[in-house]
Amino acid sequence: MDIFALHAPSCLQIVSLAGLLLGAASAQNNLKPQQIQQDGFEIIGISARTNNAEEMAGEGAIPQMWKRFYSDKDTSFDRIPAKTDNSVYAAYTDYASDAGGDYTFVLGARVKPGTRPLEGMVTVHVPAGRYLQFTTEQGSLPTVVPKLWRDIYAYFGQGGTARRAFKTDYEIYEAGMDPANSTGTIYIGLK
Repeated sequence: MDIFALHAPSCLQIVSLAGLLLGAASAQNNLKPQQIQQDGFEIIGISARTNNAEEMAGEGAIPQMWKRFYSDKDTSFDRIPAKTDNSVYAAYTDYASDAGGDYTFVLGARVKPGTRPLEGMVTVHVPAGRYLQFTTEQGSLPTVVPKLWRDIYAYFGQGGTARRAFKTDYEIYEAGMDPANSTGTIYIGLK
């Protein structure tokens, strides 16, 4: 099975603003995120600067990064040093402003503190703080992950008490998962 064919689109299929607005009313009622307090940690992986407009237009960097991550032996998951587990992490960090601005996307693994990245890789620090944890429905990741992101944007668009920090958000995909029938977890940093 080609894991890229099943997994990569899940990080790409960012919905249009119209879809976000249409789903806003139901998202607040259907989502039951859990607020957690988390210690900081580091991720090492490959990175690219992008934004939601480029990703929605099909001109973004994220799909090529997933393909590269699973096909290029020099930047693959197996080469990341000092991993703390075998989960795949996708981080969104260095936001220029908010959901409309540029951000850095890092695809990699959680590592032991102080681990130096290999050539062609970067380290991103996920700060300690409060996060809302959202979990996808069980299903095909290319379907359930974009749906959850759409619901997350609608959830924060409701103007409730939770406010996004736009520092670092991240996704976790557990080791050994089946991208055709699995779940993913998205963590959104709070102010």
